[in-house]
Amino acid sequence: MTAAHVAANELEIFVAALFAKAGVPDEDAGIAARCLVEADLRGVISHGVGRVPIYLHRLAIGLVDSRPPITVEALTPVAARVDGANGLGFVVARRAMAEAMLRAKDFGIGLVVVRRSTHFGMAASYLKQAIDGGLAAFVFTNASPAMPIWGGRTPFLGTSPFAFGAPGGHDGPPIVLDMATSVVARGKIRRAAASGQPIPEGWALDKDGRPTTDAAAGYDGIILPMGGPKGSGLSLMMEVLGGVMSGSAFGGEVGNQYSDEDRPQNVGHMFVALRPELAMSGDEYRSRMDQLAARAKATPPLEDGSEILFPGEPEARIEAERLRDGIPLAKEDRDGLAKAARDLGVALPPFLS
Repeated sequence: MTAAHVAANELEIFVAALFAKAGVPDEDAGIAARCLVEADLRGVISHGVGRVPIYLHRLAIGLVDSRPPITVEALTPVAARVDGANGLGFVVARRAMAEAMLRAKDFGIGLVVVRRSTHFGMAASYLKQAIDGGLAAFVFTNASPAMPIWGGRTPFLGTSPFAFGAPGGHDGPPIVLDMATSVVARGKIRRAAASGQPIPEGWALDKDGRPTTDAAAGYDGIILPMGGPKGSGLSLMMEVLGGVMSGSAFGGEVGNQYSDEDRPQNVGHMFVALRPELAMSGDEYRSRMDQLAARAKATPPLEDGSEILFPGEPEARIEAERLRDGIPLAKEDRDGLAKAARDLGVALPPFLS
């Protein structure tokens, strides 16, 4: 599959123009574009601009509100609930994290649950939002059924990510942990199916419960949880935190972004922001994080010549490389963006011409 390298800022401007032409306000269109391009920058292509057509499609058929009347309901001084009003998940999630951060800065912790949201892309985007504000954070969300509950044979749980972030020390890196509770993100299987590529054995089962390397059969079947019952248990936790507690859909009722066109998704999220220096000075916190990083990186590597990296460091290095050299954009993604531009009447940029 041929890839063309595209400058991140050019791609972001173009994607924002697509959302704006679809009726999304300029500021919100910029947020959506930034989150999607950031995923590609960090190498998380399963959540990058290749998904732009499906977001535009759901906007066009009215299942995502381009101008949602998002509301915030205070529950306690440190907690709130956001009604996303079926808006773009990027916009809803960024607003919810901002509300959690406001409370954390005043009280040390802020907790915001979200109902009536949609797919919000890469959870790391909101971890980075908190880290940039000097805060640690958890991000939880539920998702459409893709994995069985442990012991079951039909899709029930989402491949919901477990995400945690914390600022680094004076010199050390931040921690940005964003991992699916499945063996692999479902989006990777979807992309493999779209391009006709096989998947490794152990990623998925077909609809009859048989192991498969056929990506299409795996996508239509069952995605396997990471670590067996452990991944299933973590995903169940997301159903409670993101779904049950928020008042959104839960227990297999979250709509599938790609196949359910009879109703909004009603995804649920939870955002927790924490002031890391609550029990100590900021300088002491950063010094302790430096010590943690130094001790971790001084441990003997598994293989000679390898390096100990914190969660988020590999992605940060990919981002630095792609900011310098451009984002490798696969032909299928370029074709999807070009079609979206033609459908909306947006001029093709040079990298698509």
